Amino acid sequence: MGRIAEAGWRATGRLVSVAPVPELPEAKPLELPGRGFTVYVDTGLPAVADAAKRPTLVLLHALACTGLLTWYPSLEALSERYRVVVFDQRWHGRGIRSERFRLEDCADDAVAVADALGIDRFVPVGYSMGSLVSQLIWHRHPERVAGAVLAASTTHFRPGGGDAKAMRLLATRLYKTAERRIGAAPVEAPTVKQRNDNRWAVAQLRSTTPAEIAGAAAAITRFDSGPWIHTLRAPTSLVITAKDRAIPAARQRQLARLLPDSTSYEIAAGHASVVMSAAKFRPALLAACASVSVRLAASGREPR
Repeated sequence: MGRIAEAGWRATGRLVSVAPVPELPEAKPLELPGRGFTVYVDTGLPAVADAAKRPTLVLLHALACTGLLTWYPSLEALSERYRVVVFDQRWHGRGIRSERFRLEDCADDAVAVADALGIDRFVPVGYSMGSLVSQLIWHRHPERVAGAVLAASTTHFRPGGGDAKAMRLLATRLYKTAERRIGAAPVEAPTVKQRNDNRWAVAQLRSTTPAEIAGAAAAITRFDSGPWIHTLRAPTSLVITAKDRAIPAARQRQLARLLPDSTSYEIAAGHASVVMSAAKFRPALLAACASVSVRLAASGREPR
């Protein structure tokens, strides 16, 4: 590969290639009575001696993503230790379509998924938008939450002074940029596998429209858990993305200080680290989940 071709690959492909996509379980359709249809993956109990005593994790994805697109780099490692459920949230992927998008409805959807799968108490594990939904699940359904893991999270999401229009424009621009850069044809792709992985990621992105992303982004600007988040009484862990430009690390650390029973795991990575820096993010996520699980066991508040 010549220097010009190599430079082109670095600029368009290598730096934005997604994490390798393993063989993934097939997402199945799920009807939530009175709410609509989504798709989900349920890994079932892992083959470990104390599997029944470990909490079930319900994974909640980021804005503009699907459940699998956000969580596929960590799904196998998590499923070796926990029962893991991941689904597409409303207005995303193959999730529920409704007249309006509300984060509160997303929280209620997660509980409805748990109901449909016979899960009583669980640990919501949320990334970015999903972390806001996780907070709302606890606020609206505290009896269902055994603990929580919040990654790239905050008590509020108001860039530009809370300007909803600015947030919608930003979300749409980020979506189009991600689609273009991930889907860019490199001058000389090193492997067919990497090219196909990028194509899969683009297909996942395109399953949510820019208009839906903009509408969800507008709802995010109205989120504010500041008045009540300090009352969260459940073992909680945070993964702090220290180089995050979307949610500054200072705001993430502030959230950690507000939570009375929390531990934090900080990584030197940005807002897309859940996929683009999975080698850094995954160990921190596993540690955060283990911390919650151990504290649940020590307290006697094991899942039912």
